Amino acid sequence: MKKSLLSLFALCCSLVMNAQPGSGFNGFGGFQRQAELETSQVWKDVNYAGDGQTYHTCDIYLPKQKAKKYPVVIHIYGSAWFSNNSKGAADLGTIVKALLDAGFAVVCPNHRSSGDAQWPAQIHDIRAVIRFIRGEAKKYKFDTRFIATSGFSSGGHLASIAATTSGLKQTKVGSVDIDLEGNVGPYLHQKSTVNAACDWSGPVDLTQMDCGDHMTMGERSPEDIMLNSNLSDEPDKYRSLSATHYVSKNTPPIIIFHGEKDNVVPCCQGKYFYELLKAAGVRTEATFVPDGGHGMGMYSEENLQKMVSFLKEAMHK
Repeated sequence: MKKSLLSLFALCCSLVMNAQPGSGFNGFGGFQRQAELETSQVWKDVNYAGDGQTYHTCDIYLPKQKAKKYPVVIHIYGSAWFSNNSKGAADLGTIVKALLDAGFAVVCPNHRSSGDAQWPAQIHDIRAVIRFIRGEAKKYKFDTRFIATSGFSSGGHLASIAATTSGLKQTKVGSVDIDLEGNVGPYLHQKSTVNAACDWSGPVDLTQMDCGDHMTMGERSPEDIMLNSNLSDEPDKYRSLSATHYVSKNTPPIIIFHGEKDNVVPCCQGKYFYELLKAAGVRTEATFVPDGGHGMGMYSEENLQKMVSFLKEAMHK
């Protein structure tokens, strides 16, 4: 039975509103302490599309250690694609902090939700962010020789598909013609390629969301809402939404983190992705946390340092 996360999303929103000061709920990833980020410069609510829309804004953080320019990681929040304004809850005290401490500039973008627009609008937004980074590199001290994507849950999906489709602007998936580039923002002449990705608990194969133990909460899943369809009627749409479908020898390095006890996005998603990447000859690493849930128990210092080391190695290859 397909699962729906709508009820869980409503529960999460309720928890956020009732959370004690100093705590914050990150998508479906559990409570995380809100650490103070050590930065040299911060820009909030920068519109990367030039259209004045909140869902096209991002926050930009530069490391405390000053440099002429910084390699960049785009970190994308999780929300089952239901939120268009959660950049302020994008794992700031864990993933973002570790990246900043390691010398990476971090860009946390909003993107259109499934309520705003159907797929592939969401990847169009992420690609617009990538082009914006290249177009505004001088202003924000971005070193565009290295741009990576990272994300948790649905953000992990977008980070992963930005990597597996890197360099691919348009393609056909069975009966579905899909434009992966879009025309969002003023920097359409810039490339939207990335050099690496981090997948934290992402749903990467939307044709196999029932591959393991998971919660069942209704008939309409988040991917059904995103595509306004169902898997049995239009399987090619679900393949077009799947990062796994686009894996090739040209895919940039990807590191995967997934909890063995994740009952929202089953761990078999991460395991299948890892095996596909290895089979294609893509440089990859995976950590499957025995007691890890959907974000819960995933952000150990060891895992955060694995992410940093993987990105630094990818940067110097």
